[in-house]
Amino acid sequence: MTRLIIMGPPGSGKGTQAEHIAAHFGIPAISTGDIFRAHVGGRTELGAEASKYMDSGEFVPDHVTNAMIRQRLGNADVLAGFLLDGYPRTTAQIEALDGILAGNRQQLDAVVELTVDDDELVARMLRRAQEQGRSDDTAPVIRRRLELYRNETQAVVERYSERGIVLAVDGSGQREEITAKAIAAIESALGKGL
Repeated sequence: MTRLIIMGPPGSGKGTQAEHIAAHFGIPAISTGDIFRAHVGGRTELGAEASKYMDSGEFVPDHVTNAMIRQRLGNADVLAGFLLDGYPRTTAQIEALDGILAGNRQQLDAVVELTVDDDELVARMLRRAQEQGRSDDTAPVIRRRLELYRNETQAVVERYSERGIVLAVDGSGQREEITAKAIAAIESALGKGL
């Protein structure tokens, strides 16, 4: 059983790495963005509540996000493990996840943190913006998004670091190399019984 979280700043390739790492371990990659879209598309009660915030560009409140995660982690396909992408983002969400896992008699194995130099992240995102024709993604806007990400997630990384389960993985280089480094770090940690 492998229960993981992946974290990384915008442009770090977190979503791509989540898919490849999850496939390697034979577990589902669970993205909060996908969960939100599924609930909104399925017109669930939680989806209706979430869409009110999403439509106005606001963060979906913790109680809605936590309820969606609790529901998702109750599904049979996560019995062998999971990889969470985009959750938890706050220390309050860490506490909620701890409660969900304790209720399922489970615990988290590792948190993979992709680290990439800001200049490389800016260059990647500017390239992507140019390819996608997104003129609103300028270097100052991207740097601001990186700053917001760090402010938002720093406390989360610190909390998990205190538990000794954060695996910092260099997110620079080719996708395959990064995936291999992440998998090696996870397997090493699991072998040590982190």
